[in-house]
Amino acid sequence: MNVRRRLIPALATTAVAALGATTLTGCSTDSAAAGTAGTFDVVASFYPMAYLAEQIGGSHVHVTSLTEPGQEPHDLEISARQIVQLEKADAVLYLRGLQPAVDKAVAQSGTGTKIDATTLTSLEQHGNEVGGHATAHAHEHGGEEGREDPHIWLDPVKYAEVAKGVGSAFEKADPGHAADYRKNTSLLLRKLADLDTSFRTGLANTRTKVFVTTHAAFGYLAERYGLTEEAISGLDPESEPSAARVKDLERMAKADGVSTVFYETLVSDKTARTLAADTDLRTDVLDPIEGITEASRGDDYIAVMRANLRALRTALGAE
Repeated sequence: MNVRRRLIPALATTAVAALGATTLTGCSTDSAAAGTAGTFDVVASFYPMAYLAEQIGGSHVHVTSLTEPGQEPHDLEISARQIVQLEKADAVLYLRGLQPAVDKAVAQSGTGTKIDATTLTSLEQHGNEVGGHATAHAHEHGGEEGREDPHIWLDPVKYAEVAKGVGSAFEKADPGHAADYRKNTSLLLRKLADLDTSFRTGLANTRTKVFVTTHAAFGYLAERYGLTEEAISGLDPESEPSAARVKDLERMAKADGVSTVFYETLVSDKTARTLAADTDLRTDVLDPIEGITEASRGDDYIAVMRANLRALRTALGAE
């Protein structure tokens, strides 16, 4: 693939001019990487989408990510080079609603195959309290009004639904390798099914069902496995919690036997550590897996999800 030239619209033409004589070089982990002649060239918006493309595409695809490892994906701004990269790609795989800059760039691009992960599963309305007895807590603990939650990849079942759709899209866009895409999709679905089983059994019997996080990324996971997520801030990791919300969380943590305040590696842990100190709780990492870095507890999605499971079992007092 990537064997034909497309007409580049005005936006990309401007980007080309800005680049001058600079060439696009790199490898699959470089967000400015160029496609490889003869392969199906896929641009992914951030790590969870890139992981699907790599697992399903195998040796037939060249995958690049618009979001660098360690970069907070919500804050991504698209560069001129990345605009050109989108135009040259055979397909783009993204998750609408998570990265506004990506949504805009994809809408304006001439990429032949546009795969929006949100169309491959169902999305729900979530606030900063999700699952279990969150509804009963809504007024008592200052629950945030829900809005469409894009964090579908943290639920192995929903992620598997997206994987099926991506596999089908690859088969249609690159029919010459359809059999391999089907095989690779099947292998990935088995891995995700095993992961789902591990979470179901691992979280079935716990001392408490409530966990506290810095931002509301784990709502789907909480609902899937019968837990309640209490987030300090909402779906946006940069939003600031009110003083009333923090005080409510302090009272709730004591009432529900919470032992741990979870933070994440790509966002400041200051608020989490302050809350933990004020309530004499531990802190630990619960990774939303928006990117893999040296600080990640594993080198891919499956490994980090299993690390998350271990952290939850410890925090919730699993038997």
